[in-house]
Amino acid sequence: MKTADNDKRKEMLSGPENKIHPAEADGMGENIAKKKFSINSWIIENIKKKHCQYYVENSSKGRCHCGYVKEFHSAEALKSEDFLGETWKLQRHVSEAPTDAFGEITFTGARQKVSKFVRVSSDTSPATLYQLMTEYWNLSPPNLLISVTGGAKNFYMKAQLKSMFRRGLIKVAHTTGAWILTGGTNTGVMKHVGTAVQDYTTSTVSKDDKIVTIGIATWGTVHNRQYLVDPEGKFPGHYPLDAESQGRLSCLDINHSHFILVDNGTHGSYGVEIALRSNLEKFISMQPLGKIGVAAEDGGVTIPVVCVVLEGGPGTLDTIYNAMINGTPCVILEGSGRVADVIAQVANLPVSQIRVSVIKKQLKRFFPKEYDTFDEVKIITWTKKIQDIIRMRQLLTVFQIDEEGHNDVDVAILQALLKAPASKTSNSQERQNWARQLELAVGWNRVDIAKSEIFTEDRQWKSSDLHPAMLSALIGDKADFVKLLLENGVCLNEFMNEQTLLELYNHLQPSSLILHKIAKRLKTAKHADRITLGLVSDELHQLLGSFTQPLYPKPAARHRFEIPLSDIHITVQMVHKFDLQITPPVIERTPVKTLEDPARDLFIWAVLQNRRELAEIIWEQCKDCIAAALAASRILKKLAEEEEGDESNDMRGLADHYEKQAIGVFTECYTRDELRAEKLLIRPSKAWGGATCLRLALQANNTSFVAQGGVQSFMTKMWFGELAEDTTIWKVLLCMLFFPLIYTGLITFRRDEEIQKKQKRKEDIDNMKSLAISLAKIRSHFWLNQEQLEQQPLTCLTRLLSFFSCAVVKFYWNIMSYFIFLCLFAYILMMNFQVTPSGWEILLYVWLLSLVLEEIRQLCNDPDGFRFRRKAKNYINELWNKIDVLAILIFITGLACRLTTAGFYVGKIILCFDFIIFCLRLMAIFAVSRTLGPKIIIVKRMMMDMFFFMFLLAVFVLAYGVAKHAILIQNEDRLDWIFRGVVYEPYLTIFGQIPSNIDNVGFDITQCTLNGSDPLMPKCPVLNSDQTPAFPVWLTTTLLCVYLLFANILLLNLLVAMLSYTFQEVQDNTDQIWKFQRYELIKEYHSRPPAPPPLIILSHLFLFLRCLILRKHKQIESSKWHLEEEELLSWEAFMKENFLANQCQTESQSTENMILDTAKKVGVAVDLLESEQGKDSASMVKRLDLLEKQVAKSNIALQWIVNALQTSVLQSSVDAPMLLRLKSTEADELESSQEDRNEKLQQHVNATQLIYPGTTETRFPVPEEYVPWEVKFPLYKPTIYNDSSSRRNTDIVELDKPIAENFRNPVGRTGIEGKGSLYRLGPNKAIDPVITRWKMLGEVSVLEFITVREKEDDLWSFPGGVLQPDEDLPKRLNLILSEKLKERIADMLRTSAKVYEDYVDDCRNTDNAWVETTAFNFHFDRDDVAHEELSRMGSAGSASGMQVQWQEANDQAPLCAYQKDILQIVADLHHIQP
Repeated sequence: MKTADNDKRKEMLSGPENKIHPAEADGMGENIAKKKFSINSWIIENIKKKHCQYYVENSSKGRCHCGYVKEFHSAEALKSEDFLGETWKLQRHVSEAPTDAFGEITFTGARQKVSKFVRVSSDTSPATLYQLMTEYWNLSPPNLLISVTGGAKNFYMKAQLKSMFRRGLIKVAHTTGAWILTGGTNTGVMKHVGTAVQDYTTSTVSKDDKIVTIGIATWGTVHNRQYLVDPEGKFPGHYPLDAESQGRLSCLDINHSHFILVDNGTHGSYGVEIALRSNLEKFISMQPLGKIGVAAEDGGVTIPVVCVVLEGGPGTLDTIYNAMINGTPCVILEGSGRVADVIAQVANLPVSQIRVSVIKKQLKRFFPKEYDTFDEVKIITWTKKIQDIIRMRQLLTVFQIDEEGHNDVDVAILQALLKAPASKTSNSQERQNWARQLELAVGWNRVDIAKSEIFTEDRQWKSSDLHPAMLSALIGDKADFVKLLLENGVCLNEFMNEQTLLELYNHLQPSSLILHKIAKRLKTAKHADRITLGLVSDELHQLLGSFTQPLYPKPAARHRFEIPLSDIHITVQMVHKFDLQITPPVIERTPVKTLEDPARDLFIWAVLQNRRELAEIIWEQCKDCIAAALAASRILKKLAEEEEGDESNDMRGLADHYEKQAIGVFTECYTRDELRAEKLLIRPSKAWGGATCLRLALQANNTSFVAQGGVQSFMTKMWFGELAEDTTIWKVLLCMLFFPLIYTGLITFRRDEEIQKKQKRKEDIDNMKSLAISLAKIRSHFWLNQEQLEQQPLTCLTRLLSFFSCAVVKFYWNIMSYFIFLCLFAYILMMNFQVTPSGWEILLYVWLLSLVLEEIRQLCNDPDGFRFRRKAKNYINELWNKIDVLAILIFITGLACRLTTAGFYVGKIILCFDFIIFCLRLMAIFAVSRTLGPKIIIVKRMMMDMFFFMFLLAVFVLAYGVAKHAILIQNEDRLDWIFRGVVYEPYLTIFGQIPSNIDNVGFDITQCTLNGSDPLMPKCPVLNSDQTPAFPVWLTTTLLCVYLLFANILLLNLLVAMLSYTFQEVQDNTDQIWKFQRYELIKEYHSRPPAPPPLIILSHLFLFLRCLILRKHKQIESSKWHLEEEELLSWEAFMKENFLANQCQTESQSTENMILDTAKKVGVAVDLLESEQGKDSASMVKRLDLLEKQVAKSNIALQWIVNALQTSVLQSSVDAPMLLRLKSTEADELESSQEDRNEKLQQHVNATQLIYPGTTETRFPVPEEYVPWEVKFPLYKPTIYNDSSSRRNTDIVELDKPIAENFRNPVGRTGIEGKGSLYRLGPNKAIDPVITRWKMLGEVSVLEFITVREKEDDLWSFPGGVLQPDEDLPKRLNLILSEKLKERIADMLRTSAKVYEDYVDDCRNTDNAWVETTAFNFHFDRDDVAHEELSRMGSAGSASGMQVQWQEANDQAPLCAYQKDILQIVADLHHIQP
């Protein structure tokens, strides 16, 4: 539930955690009871029922007109004096009372399932019901409302269609978060819906993943409803399913989750719920989409509604008609039967061909039993409604089961919703409509629908149009949509700004670790209820490491963008409505600040939430992709340390994935250009706080990345410095001892090799010039750098300095120095350790001082900007540094003791132990060896195994040692001998030294002391009187055997197995680990002074003086580096694209993908073939239709000739018909379009709408064929309607036949007589001014026209209308025009040509009153003096209470009634094609 998520988020960010004290646990049940009581009281107060309050017996004895028997009436109703003698009427004799049926319902005899229900009055407000469902039933507002209607009785449906309907309905409800509305009973279409929900519930595992299915049924028709009655509510109420005895009533369906039982006070009357259901659907359709959205009147996206129709009778036809009149799209399932099939059969026919005879034929086919009961008026009414339904094709979708490529009900439902709004928008609102469709698709999470229906070739999207959908997709973790939006034009630089980024961070999942970490920081911050980028930056700084700079500036140095918790919600529309809080305050509004690297910021946001697919898509948009991948690996590993379970494993897996991505891109870079790849490796990344890729990899412990060939090659170059990488060690050692050999060519320097290679390249280029190839292209191809070509060779001095500054030379100098130090140390300890220190011993102390100073230098040296605390922590974490510090401290301790007379010998012993530690430190030199280096790692791991093994061994040693010693020796009080007997001797026994004192064979009383007085001899065991040991030999030997069995066989073999397992486990990764740890060694010696100890003390003195006196800092050529960085990033992005392309190609070449690709291609080929066949078939049908008309005309012509010959000479009573002339397709379309445009203005479509506009009056149904007066229509009985308003009641109210004959509609019948809402009988003259101008959109001129609209209207119109007797210009035109424009329009009215002048199809027309309009086109050129005043017409319109807007002249203009056709004529005059 999103509401719960927001509450949790607010709780974490705004205050302390809510925890229940054990003492409060007992009160939780009381709180639940109180909550239930509050719900009950709200329902009783706001929800009513209806009951009969006047019992009047009908023709059935003992039963009232309300349908209930006498026993169901109250005593007041049986003896009511208020209504005595009155005729029973529903509106008067039924009253409301608090409902007595609500709560939870369980179905007896079925699986345990609880549904919620309520009995409501038929007059209940839809707002009250919606509040009940969302607030008290805790239903999340739907993203879609599916109203399923159709046959209320059980009907047969084909198995395939049944399966597709159930599967498609559940799929669309599940993927979109929809509510399903049905009749709620266990019959007909409701039963099919219930079965679909049951199948889904059975197959799903999650209890929270439920389909909301709401049944709205009539209370008076529910069987066994008495089990639901309880004034206090049923929690739960047990409802028995008894379909056999239900009779005319119906049982509720078990698979519905909620029931609304509508009561009008009657019993057995079906259809009571229809009006309330319709009002509820309309109310829901006006609610904003999303938890907190923008209202419909403000242009927001509202909850879409779709009607799905199966089978059905006359009531279903009324439901379809009313739904489509209200703009609700309908999906008809062809093949389900009755009304659905009738509509499906005529859906593709022109309206002119849908005649009464055709409908009769279809009714006879699909209503064989009921057809005889249909009268002519009913059939005519059906025909009229079906014609109106077919006219609204944009709202009608017919699902055909046998249509290939369109066999998914869910796709049909969603396509119906997407195509419906397009017919109601203008071109100026077209992009808003596209955005609405896109947001619906995002809300439904249907990428397939978006690809096929929204992102089509004829739609050109702007990046700004996609931003709300992009934000919604990011928040909803819909990676496929994010990818689709990026592919279709979303620009991250335009989309992302600080405001948007804060919006994303304020929509973190409540369970995310990063939100908890930020919440902890908020508790100590000044604004405890706000998330700022400063807090996010601090948390990222901790995750990435202190060596990085903050990714976002501190709040004091930037404008602060903050979002209060009250604005945290799940919605898209509110993203543009945040207030910017700027520090320091300024007078003018500061624009939203853009981000330096939007892709990086969005990638971090996705990584922090462990959104794998989303992060992968955004990573592909990052510029600095290698650093981004390594930083993501670092962040995820840090977060995984604080997580547990599957979440931690997922984070580690994602971290490994990004390490592999970094490896892939770097390998691609290194393969193409080694030099540039190495620059990428050590380039400080501005986007990631100045960290280098190598530093990020080391901090993230990415051993695989560091171990790859390109990184190791770079590290090898660092190791050898200016020397060539293939220089052998013996040459280096030889030159170290005899440095003049450097100048003999014994060793090669890398610069010499580069100069030789570049010289050779230059010669090749010069040779290629003769082939007339551009030198610039050649240099671009070889990536030449002019500065590198001009490198100077090494001089004698620089060659010497370069040699001795190489890390490898420093290393071997220090190794040689360390060996000499150990030899000197050993010599002092064994041969020259005197009371007064000798010269050699003083040299040893100086040597140690140089080592101490070097360790201090390493501790204080901070090239990475770690600061002292971080640097000290890193220093101590290094194993060899720990050994160094330990050895130095022990040496100082030994030296302090050695210099005193009392501790002289103790000092020597301490120094001897220290010598051991210094020797162990010698193993560090093996780290440089590729062979021995990995073995050190194995030794470290085995030492850990040994450490834990010693605990296990100690248990057996101590157990045996204590028992053995206690048996042999009586009351030993000498600790040294206790240790010897308990620990030392049992430990040596493991290695084969069997003790001789456990039996009597080798006992010698002279080798022990009886009372322990001799400290050099063990104490004798307990003796007998004959001076022999008294202990039982069999017991001691048995203990020894058991001890040896466990210790010597079991434990030692266990140790061998452990070490073997560790070796095998580590061996596979030791190479990578060694390569990873090799960096620290190279880094140490790369920055180490050239001189070895003790001469290094001179280097330390030099460094100290330079730092103290010179204070010389390195200067970076920032401008030059910036240009080079941009070039590197562009090249890296290109290499990334190559890597991703190769990766996709590798994946596509897998067997599974090749099979899927082949199947897809076959499917596309089949679709193309079928589409071509469809086109040919359509063309053939059109030709056959023309041929059939030609034959029919020919027959009539021949019949006329025969009649003429039979009567007289060329005379006949029948006029000669015109033969139909065959025309080409193009000419036919051109001519027919012009004819149709003129004829359409005079056809009756709007004038025959069943409901007269603005009233509840119903027209008599007039099918299209009965509109002309010439066609006889004996059943025609129109109603009479005259508007009673004062201004319009200027003519007679009563209409007699003579007057009716004088005022007859020139086109035909309309279904209603009188004036209607017009001013007078006969023609009502109107003026429709079409005011146009040209407007430049880019390089294209667009024709625009002015439109007006009343606030309560849905459509726009020309600023004209019916003229009053004293008016020259229509009232609405006068209201929006200035005085100058009125005079100008009046002059143009007298001189302008008429665009159209005749009868128009207005919805207000009647049989005796109609509108005749005169349309003028008032066009203003760009250089017209009135052009500026026209642009200001909007302000005049708003002051008059009307909306005024310029619209683009096209076929999507939302004009009312006939005005679209007039606009088409105006467009033709200006030679444009709307």
